[in-house]
Amino acid sequence: MYINRDIEQNIKKALQSFPVVAVIGPRQTGKYTLLKSLLGNEYSYITFDDPLVRERAIDDPVLFLSTLGDNAIIDGIQYVPQMLSYIKMQVDENTRLKGKYVITGSQQFNLMKNVNETLAGRIALFTLLPFNINEINKIEFLKNKLFKSEDYFLYSSLNGLFPELCVNNNVDTKLWFASYIQTYLERDIRTLFNLGNLRDFIRFIKLLASNCSQILNLSSYARDIGVSAATIKSWLSILEAGHIIFILEPYFKNIGKRLIKSPKVYWNDTGLVCYLTGIYNKEHLLNGPMAGALFENHIIQETIKCFYNYGLKPNIYYLRTSNGLEIDLIIEHENKLFPFEIKLTKSPKIRMAKQLNSFKELFSELDIQKGTIISLSEKSYALTKTVDVKSFNNYIDSLKVFL
Repeated sequence: MYINRDIEQNIKKALQSFPVVAVIGPRQTGKYTLLKSLLGNEYSYITFDDPLVRERAIDDPVLFLSTLGDNAIIDGIQYVPQMLSYIKMQVDENTRLKGKYVITGSQQFNLMKNVNETLAGRIALFTLLPFNINEINKIEFLKNKLFKSEDYFLYSSLNGLFPELCVNNNVDTKLWFASYIQTYLERDIRTLFNLGNLRDFIRFIKLLASNCSQILNLSSYARDIGVSAATIKSWLSILEAGHIIFILEPYFKNIGKRLIKSPKVYWNDTGLVCYLTGIYNKEHLLNGPMAGALFENHIIQETIKCFYNYGLKPNIYYLRTSNGLEIDLIIEHENKLFPFEIKLTKSPKIRMAKQLNSFKELFSELDIQKGTIISLSEKSYALTKTVDVKSFNNYIDSLKVFL
């Protein structure tokens, strides 16, 4: 069963404007399935997951490209990043070419390291993450079951939003995630990077999962795992490159106040977080010590998907001052700041508007718009004169003004 993805129309538009389009993202998000459905038989398909194909491409890249035909999908580009230089030469020979190559990969590390030098101005870049709420609601046996904010939060966290987990309700979620981690480590990580002690790396990702939505402290992780801060930083870069995590930077542009300048770490699928932290039921999810952090992660991951589906880099931040003022999410758009607080509650209280109001008062020199609380409320309404409450669905719809 193929589920149409929100990203499709924007990829189609890009193919009409750019000679190369890249679709990257974590393993098992359906990149190949998407492209085959979207492009059909118009494109030949080749994968560098096959070591023999990889060897042919490395030995004679010019000959290799010449055998691909008029248009080609090249999967696993992270294994042969030097191929980008030869793709550049081909598209430069004919500047009228549009949509000639579609390249995909699950690691952006090697890809992006070369893109700026070789394909700047010639490539449109898209990131495909697991399903969002619109895509989930297209699945026949789930249709109309996920209307409420709480239902979608529970489903995404306890089941995960990777396509196979959603379209096949016979899959053992725990077994699937166990296999996913093993495949990720063996095929993506060990092939491309020197991890050091694999057991320490696994301990690190479990510790990182248990601290989702928290401010990053390299020294603390290094001390707990027994490795250097430089190693932790390297491991974070690997996870970010593989789109396993998202690093949310703090907002501190042109502000003289004392601010926390360390980033926060979010995961791109709360189902993976719950698997790594042993959260398997509704009671533990909603009432356990990680409940608020998981809901915050849930909102951030859904926000990121909206931007990525348009091929955009999310212009989002958080803010925390040294005296405890914190804003969970700030979207910067046209030099204006839109602040959001994320609360795991169905009935936000007026006192929850305090942080948003303090932010506007303390940073009066900035163009700060009306504050919003995102919660499990099923309705959107004005909480105070200065702060609105938005349901999850209304919040997602409201992001269109930033795209």
